[in-house]
Amino acid sequence: MKIVEISEKLSVAGQPALADFKPLAAQGFKAIVNDRPDGEEPGQPGSAAERQAAAEAGMAYSFVPVTGATITRSDVEAFQAALAAAPGPVLAHCKGGTRALTLHVLGEVLDGRMRAEEVPGFGARFGFDLAGANAWLDRESGRSPQVKGFYEPRSGSVQYVVSDPATRRCAIIDPVLDYDEKSGATATTSADAILAYVAEQGLTVEWILDTHPHADHFSAAAYLKAKTGAPTAIGAEVVAVQRLWKDFYNWPDFAADASQWDRVFAGGERFKLGSLDVSVLFSPGHTLASVSYLIGDAAFIHDTLFMPDSGTARADFPGGSAKALWASIEEILALPDETRLFTGHDYRPGGRAARWESTVGEQKRANPHVAGQDEASFVALRQARDRTLPMPKLILHALQVNINGGRLPEPEANGRRYLKVPLDALPGAVWG
Repeated sequence: MKIVEISEKLSVAGQPALADFKPLAAQGFKAIVNDRPDGEEPGQPGSAAERQAAAEAGMAYSFVPVTGATITRSDVEAFQAALAAAPGPVLAHCKGGTRALTLHVLGEVLDGRMRAEEVPGFGARFGFDLAGANAWLDRESGRSPQVKGFYEPRSGSVQYVVSDPATRRCAIIDPVLDYDEKSGATATTSADAILAYVAEQGLTVEWILDTHPHADHFSAAAYLKAKTGAPTAIGAEVVAVQRLWKDFYNWPDFAADASQWDRVFAGGERFKLGSLDVSVLFSPGHTLASVSYLIGDAAFIHDTLFMPDSGTARADFPGGSAKALWASIEEILALPDETRLFTGHDYRPGGRAARWESTVGEQKRANPHVAGQDEASFVALRQARDRTLPMPKLILHALQVNINGGRLPEPEANGRRYLKVPLDALPGAVWG
């Protein structure tokens, strides 16, 4: 293993052996960043074994697996976060070191500390060909829309700011209102981070969009509307979800008419984000009301497909359907292979860093719930998996907020707000 020192904080290398970890710690390294996907070649130690070896050597460990062809902004940000969190010098490795250095230089360029034209010479100075980094930067500079993801770790949710470079107008998609079920506390930390980014980038919020009424977090749509004045929107079939869930909460007077949003979109509708056309795909299965938003070359596909290593979303909530979900997935995968797909959740399989961007082509090649499947096999696979899953811990908390457009219950006479949790409303649910 050849170690190449890039800076006082970062060195890159090829694959270390597990026996190398304690000597690496003795050399002064405080953290390992593994940028190599598991199973890339026979005999590779793998992330679980590396994590254990790093712990035994007293080093921090991060897993940011990438391939040269599929690096995304979320990977670059995860690599930067791992370096920033490290208590001292970091050894980042892949098979030969190129991917590790690529992630580093991409972050340097995106943050303005390096110019794109400096990348080839920088790589050559250390013995690496970084042509792939320049190709990535060229592609990224031409992207429209621009997409910034915000990962919320408590629920594994991903929120988005989607902006039109030509007009600096943006949409916020699936924002989270923070909630701690143990204390009953709410907070706007996640939503305020989005607002800070919008202000920093000089953007104007044109839309606040939800893809569906979420079962695992509260929507911050109402809060963000109050802060920005932007209209809120959701799929038109939300009325079916409202009608279903108002009975769960015994709310006979609840207005199940979608009036809680400024606009509802039916499948096939189009609207504008700045100068960009937005198309709405009706994508039921996970819920009765789910929609996807296709903006330029980017589709925001919520809880349909997860990242290719994570399969697909569950379809066993009230009103859900694995058959309908398969039809929705087929419509998404009929888009051009280069279409960017942005998912609504990531649960970090194998302890890897959070990821949320893939392409239609990647999903067709690498998602085991898609590749080689047909409707019958998918439905059988999805239903078998769903029978093992407990309900999300916040489903009964969240739906009463989210079918009301993200509005918390009104304060009662004592000034406090109260959630209403029906008992035994989901018979047969797996305990967990």
